[in-house]
Amino acid sequence: MIAVFTSNWWALVLRGLVALLFGILTFVWPEVSLTALVFLFGAYALADGLFAAIAAFRAPEGYKHWWALLLQGVFGVAAGVLAFVWPGITALVLLYLIAAWAFVTGVFDIAAAFYLRRLISGEWLLALGGVLSVLFGLMLVAWPGAGALAVLWLIGAYAILFGALLMALGLRLRGRRARLVEIRAVA
Repeated sequence: MIAVFTSNWWALVLRGLVALLFGILTFVWPEVSLTALVFLFGAYALADGLFAAIAAFRAPEGYKHWWALLLQGVFGVAAGVLAFVWPGITALVLLYLIAAWAFVTGVFDIAAAFYLRRLISGEWLLALGGVLSVLFGLMLVAWPGAGALAVLWLIGAYAILFGALLMALGLRLRGRRARLVEIRAVA
């Protein structure tokens, strides 16, 4: 696992940079960010539903489960239309999706940090990022009534902090990569 992290240190830095940029843009254009997020989801769900329905109608003769594709298509189209008709409700649903994502990725980051603690120093950066993700996910679930715009600011702050932590870890691992290559050459 350490080889994966050290040889791909640049991927952590890029992930951190993207998160940092996303967080900054969220602060600069909060209304645009929330609206864009909801409408982007709506467009995706609508397109996905249409393609699923088309696949159901074009299913080979004798395919028994064409109705499942059609049902999936209908739900996808409905979700897409609802996102455009009721963007506020869609924003709340997306809030819960983001909360679940933050919680799950945080748990995995904490687990990875515990594994890495025997192999490198600085693993606490990944653990701290994981704890931040878990707390962020829990906060979103605990206080959804704070308003989607306020939550968007939290998302921006989280993205900036998490991005900075990932970049710091990636740069630290970059230095460890050369040392790991030397150790392997001796062994």
